[in-house]
Amino acid sequence: MRGDFYKQLTNDLDTARAEGLFKEERIITSAQQADITVADGSHVINFCANNYLGLANHPELIAAAKAGMDSHGFGMASVRFICGTQDSHKQLEQKLAAFLGMEDAILYSSCFDANGGLFETLLGAEDAIISDALNHASIIDGVRLCKAKTFPLRQQRYGGTGSSPERSA
Repeated sequence: MRGDFYKQLTNDLDTARAEGLFKEERIITSAQQADITVADGSHVINFCANNYLGLANHPELIAAAKAGMDSHGFGMASVRFICGTQDSHKQLEQKLAAFLGMEDAILYSSCFDANGGLFETLLGAEDAIISDALNHASIIDGVRLCKAKTFPLRQQRYGGTGSSPERSA
């Protein structure tokens, strides 16, 4: 039985490779930025990171993160409604409120929660959302919770250079 299982796994992996569906791991040897270096030394443009504004490598943010780790350690250990609110969260909320000219502000406890509340706040029944069908579950859930008309897009698959896009099945 064990041998049959491994044969099936090997066959499935070979099929995935043959169909171009097997994802090889890309080892990045540089900082996450627009231009990254990969293990073989080549440089590629990084279109898939969440570092849209290049803030992950901004010297002031790096210095602030180091100062935060020196004073508060690394990581939260849990969300604020379980373990309590850190003073740094309150300071950020006060600064955001002042910047926005508001009496107070509150941060979402997680990105999942933020996406769950964002779309309903910004969009109404007269609006439309075009959203990648493979978006993060928090985005999909947030879109479903709002009243806007949703148009999910399927991921585009591209072959080699010069090929035309094909709709995923």
